[in-house]
Amino acid sequence: MSFITKSRAVAAGILFLGLAAAPAQADTEGRTSHLARFLQQAMDEARFQEVLDLAPPASAPAATLADVEEKMATSPQEYARLFAADPKPITQQPQLDVTVLELDPLGRPVASGTVLMSPQHPNGVAVPVDRNLRTTAVRWRQWDDRGWYANQGRGTIDIVPGREQAPIDFMSPYPASVLKLMVGFGVLRLVDKGTIALSDTYDYRPTETSALCQGNTSNTVGNYLEAALTSSNNPATCALVKMLHDKGAVDELNQTFQRLGLETLQFKNTNPATGGRWSNPVTMTSLDTAKLLALVNGLPGRAWTAPDGTPVTSAVLSASSRQVFKGHLANQGWNDMLSTANRCDQPAPGIPHQVPSRWIGEDGSVTVAGNRFGRDVRPCAPNAQVTFAHKTGWVNNSGADAGIVKSLPGKPGRHYIVVALTNLGTQYVDANRPPAEPGLFPVTFTEKLSRLGKAVDEHQSDWWNKR
Repeated sequence: MSFITKSRAVAAGILFLGLAAAPAQADTEGRTSHLARFLQQAMDEARFQEVLDLAPPASAPAATLADVEEKMATSPQEYARLFAADPKPITQQPQLDVTVLELDPLGRPVASGTVLMSPQHPNGVAVPVDRNLRTTAVRWRQWDDRGWYANQGRGTIDIVPGREQAPIDFMSPYPASVLKLMVGFGVLRLVDKGTIALSDTYDYRPTETSALCQGNTSNTVGNYLEAALTSSNNPATCALVKMLHDKGAVDELNQTFQRLGLETLQFKNTNPATGGRWSNPVTMTSLDTAKLLALVNGLPGRAWTAPDGTPVTSAVLSASSRQVFKGHLANQGWNDMLSTANRCDQPAPGIPHQVPSRWIGEDGSVTVAGNRFGRDVRPCAPNAQVTFAHKTGWVNNSGADAGIVKSLPGKPGRHYIVVALTNLGTQYVDANRPPAEPGLFPVTFTEKLSRLGKAVDEHQSDWWNKR
């Protein structure tokens, strides 16, 4: 029996958490929610340990294993080098942090599931959370590139202090460009305060050089934001980060995350001279990222109670700023991780959504930031069932996707948030990976991630329509 069939059988015997019920994954007796049970089973059966490593420790150059100051997406030259390599079996269970947050029609969380997978938890472990979608059961550790190999996936730098006795010790994968969600939130908070306007022109003038950020530019704040969130443009994001530094807003952003109870969202150690230096001190976990997206999505009343006892609501952003944020995420160009829409469900179907028309050329193929995916996606458009407002991210040892899923009119209902943070970036491939084709963007993620996305979507659709 597949994990989809099994999860449906489990779901049939569990009462749906009513809209008035507190979000829950595990109660005081340790019984896990239907989401946590399903997710752990789905991740275990996906067999992520079967991926292949294009740069195993014995052959990888030092830069691959060392913690670098500016983590960048793989260049075409690096892709060529990687794809010419002889892949080897991965040395240990990959590192995954996945959350599904089930929402009611108004966007209120009604159930959650968070599962961590690592060399210490090869079959996955469900994270217990309280009614405020918060956990103290995990000792979150900062990602360590070299340490993942040398220390069997164990980190050494704590993200949240005071968790030394927590029963689960987990090194959180680097979020890559999913960190742009934190940047967008910080920018739109300044817009809501009247400090800046989206129509303002910002002259980006770095005082140091950076390959990640490049040179001088001038554009509106709104255009920088749109480019950062839809095509994942790094220089545009650097401009926004430098602007946040210029306005003295980075420390305040980090304090806001702490105040909202999003303790693991930490935008630290970036360079005020360039807006770059995106490295391991920038941290996110799937649970806190999902909670941030719940606020961006919007909901009536209290979302949860912060650690200081104050209610947290979606009023942390104005309705107009939330609309801008969601609009950019819905126009995402990189649909190739939890979904495979950019390749018309190839090599394996993921979350069933449609590519925004802005990225589709006359021949029906998708091109994003000069990268052509090559397949005609128009035949797959009628199969779309949901919208997926999301942000992806990748470097060699980070593959991440985080977004809001909502059913299209007339399609089977579902409304949920899914976040997957993994170390399965461009360095890791499947044994049956399609060969690279000249002039086309190569398949850079294991299809196990899109299969997981499809499984989550089917589970949520089935649960919603059986409740």
